[in-house]
Amino acid sequence: MKLHRLDDKLSVAAQIAPGDAREIASGGARTLINNRPDNEEPNQLSHDDARAEAETVGLAYLYQPVTTPTIDRAAIDAFADALATSPGPVVAHCRSGTRCYVLWAASKVLRNGADPEQLIQEATGRGFDITALRGVLDRAKAR
Repeated sequence: MKLHRLDDKLSVAAQIAPGDAREIASGGARTLINNRPDNEEPNQLSHDDARAEAETVGLAYLYQPVTTPTIDRAAIDAFADALATSPGPVVAHCRSGTRCYVLWAASKVLRNGADPEQLIQEATGRGFDITALRGVLDRAKAR
């Protein structure tokens, strides 16, 4: 399983499979955040099964299902709060890692005044297309 480290506390990953929680925990993570709604694709590991695996290996587990088009200020704040209060390191996952990255980047812009264009450029350099961040921020600020 490939993890993409975004900062000292957070790494993002694609959808986890059975057994990945053990690998995540053995890599030093202490919390697993699942940002993928159940049943997006056939045979996807359910959040109940992921929670059971995570807890079996000692990971704290949070389920915050979102889709990129529906990410709003409440979802951004919930993710940022979870990240701030969860034992780290934290691994967040979704289908590809992109929506987790967007949530993190949006929280950096809204809470820390980060430059969204710089975050988009940095993400591109890491192999992620987070240009959806612009629309997410528009929705979050309109609220």
